[in-house]
Amino acid sequence: MNIITYNVNGIRAAMKKGFVDWLRDESPDVICIQETKANKDQVDFELIEELGYKTYWFSAQKKGYSGVAIFSKQTPNHVEYGTGIDYMDFEGRVLRIDFDEVSVMSLYLPSGTNTARLDFKFRFMDDFKEYIYSLNKEIKNLVICGDYNICHNAIDIHDPVRNKNVSGFLPEERKWLDLFIGNDFIDSFRHINKSPHQYSWWSYRANSRANNKGWRIDYNIVSKPLINKINNSEILSDVHHSDHCPVKLNLNL
Repeated sequence: MNIITYNVNGIRAAMKKGFVDWLRDESPDVICIQETKANKDQVDFELIEELGYKTYWFSAQKKGYSGVAIFSKQTPNHVEYGTGIDYMDFEGRVLRIDFDEVSVMSLYLPSGTNTARLDFKFRFMDDFKEYIYSLNKEIKNLVICGDYNICHNAIDIHDPVRNKNVSGFLPEERKWLDLFIGNDFIDSFRHINKSPHQYSWWSYRANSRANNKGWRIDYNIVSKPLINKINNSEILSDVHHSDHCPVKLNLNL
C-alpha cells in the first residue's frame, strides 16, 4: 500500500498547478490532504474520482480555511469525521478511514502564528495525544499522516540555532513530539532515512526552496506493530504544487 501525505495549501490552487495530472502519474493507494481551504462543493472533485478514487472531505466551518481530505482507491470499512472534540472539529483538522489491516488518518495540526494560536496549538496537541493513545488501544495499526507543524530534531530544520524560539521548533513542541511518538509509534521516514537536509516545507520568502532552506514538518507516523511492514518512506521534494511537498510511505500489507 502506497500512502502519501500532502499539505496542498489550497486544493483548488494546487489543481490549477497540475495536481490532478501528478496524482494520475503517482497513483498512490491513499493520499491524505491537508489545508484544502475549500468545501467539497467548491472543488471539481470529479476529476479526482475519474482516476478511481473515493473522496472523503472534512472541511472547517470557516470557509476557505484549514480542512482535510482523504482520497482512496479502495472503499474503506468506515470513515470517521473528526475526533468528537468540538473545538478541534470546528476547524476540520482530523479525518480517518479504516480498512481491515490498517487505519489511515489525515491530520492538520495548528500552527502557532501568534500567542493566541500558540496556546490553541498546545491545547490541541495535548488533547490530540490523549485521543490518539485512547484510539490506539482499539485500533492497533494506525497511520497518522499529516502536517504536524513541528520539526522534531535539529536534523529536521535548516537552521536550528536561529529558529530555536520560533513556533514549530520550540523545545516544548519538540518534547511533545518525543512523547507523542514515545514507545508506541514510529516516524516512518526517519526509520528509513537518517540523512540531513530532508525537508517537506519551505517558506515562499528569500528563495528558500531553491536553496533548500526548509523544515521537515510533514510525517507519516505509524503504530509500532507496523514497523516490520515499512518498505520505504521518501520525501517527494521535486513536486511543486504547494509550499509543502508530498511524503510517501510504502507498507507491505
